[in-house]
Amino acid sequence: MAPAEPRPSAPAPDAPAPKSGRAPASDSGRAPVPRGGHAPSGSGSGSGSGSGPAAPATARQRRTDLVVALGTAVVALGLMLGLPPLDAADPDPIGPASHFPAVASTAWTLLFVGLVAQSAVLVAVRRAPRTALLAVAAIPVLVAALAPQAAELFGLTALPVVVAVVLATLRVPLARLWPALTAASVLVVVGGAVLFGVASGAFRGDFVQGLTGSIGQGVLQAVGAVGLPLLITLVVMSRREVRVARTAEATAVDREQDALIDAAVSRERAAMARELHDIAAHHLSGIALMSAVIDRQIDTDPERAHEGVRQVREQSTAVLEDLRRLVGLLRDDSPAERAVETVAGIVDLVERARLRSDVRLEVLPAAGAGASRPLGDGVGPLAQLAAYRTVQEALANAALHAPGSPCTVTIDDRADDHLAIRVENGPATVPALGSTPAGGNGLRGMRERAELVGASLQVGPKDAGGWTVSLRLGREALPTPAPPAATADPDTTTEGPR
Repeated sequence: MAPAEPRPSAPAPDAPAPKSGRAPASDSGRAPVPRGGHAPSGSGSGSGSGSGPAAPATARQRRTDLVVALGTAVVALGLMLGLPPLDAADPDPIGPASHFPAVASTAWTLLFVGLVAQSAVLVAVRRAPRTALLAVAAIPVLVAALAPQAAELFGLTALPVVVAVVLATLRVPLARLWPALTAASVLVVVGGAVLFGVASGAFRGDFVQGLTGSIGQGVLQAVGAVGLPLLITLVVMSRREVRVARTAEATAVDREQDALIDAAVSRERAAMARELHDIAAHHLSGIALMSAVIDRQIDTDPERAHEGVRQVREQSTAVLEDLRRLVGLLRDDSPAERAVETVAGIVDLVERARLRSDVRLEVLPAAGAGASRPLGDGVGPLAQLAAYRTVQEALANAALHAPGSPCTVTIDDRADDHLAIRVENGPATVPALGSTPAGGNGLRGMRERAELVGASLQVGPKDAGGWTVSLRLGREALPTPAPPAATADPDTTTEGPR
């Protein structure tokens, strides 16, 4: 076991707080108490019988202990002084007359000293709860043996015992406190039995009967002085623990909800970033390329330059329309009607890409199906959108990083369990325009979309130069069976640049 760490001395009241990353100590001066309100073993709340040294009490704690002790003494001594006059002032007493000891008599003085001693011991309950409990319970035994004439006021000695039981239960776990509680109960029983036996003369007659009656009186007093306060304190502590547990559970639920909301917001932000990138990058890269071509043709070939300007206008209009649709989807008050891109839309995408570069489309339909089965049949809508955006991003990257090189888009729809799409381009034939410092979002978006729909994506350079993007999508349902073809068509359809 590692040696105990030396405790730092308590700072002076006027000393400034240390500038450290730790939170300031609480007013109680105790180590953090785990859920349940009990201090951990060896935390300084032991009674001194083998427990670790108690943590030094703060000034506020010492004042609190002193107030509790003084309050107990004031109440006990006030009842001691006030009960005899009140009983004497009763005009119609019930039962036999009470015989209170005279003020300043020996019995009265011993009871007074005993109550003061019990109250004084309560000051030490915080430092040594079990020892203080035993001392408070042992003092009435001496009072009962030395001053049996104070039997009418002897019940006041139970008040400090009740206070000691409550304070000890609050500071020590019940598993460690029960020996002290048992010993205190025995002392209370002994004190009550001694007083009852001596004051009433129960032992002068039948000794067994007197002993039984004395013990019975002591047990009743022990139940009232130890059992009931212990039970009430445990109930209050358990209710407090339940409230703490419910508060902690509610806090954990709130944090979980906040985490789920943050995760949902992050996913939505990533989805919007992918969509904005796919919409804008494809059109804007084409606009940048055509603007560079127009700049070179405006003097040498004005007619083609005018044609390029018209294409730039078409691309600008298209990107504005796509952005307007995306904003409409994000607004709750004005839902926009937006056509979902599909695998079949890749054909139109390639047609538009041919306006600015050499792009070929190669479609491999299912054997014998011909044109009777829809392209991408059995592939879910989200997966088809991912395929469309992947081809769109691959064409934009090819036009930006490998201008002038031929590009081939292959859609392989022959397999019944998957759809394969491949985009290949050769090395650049003219100097590339370069990329922005924030590049790389396109490939990241491709991978995120593929992971979202469970597709397989492979990207990388070719051995002979150029770049390849391969996407494999699983089918959610088997393709729709097509009627037998009337004529044997070749299973490969290749379209070249027009």
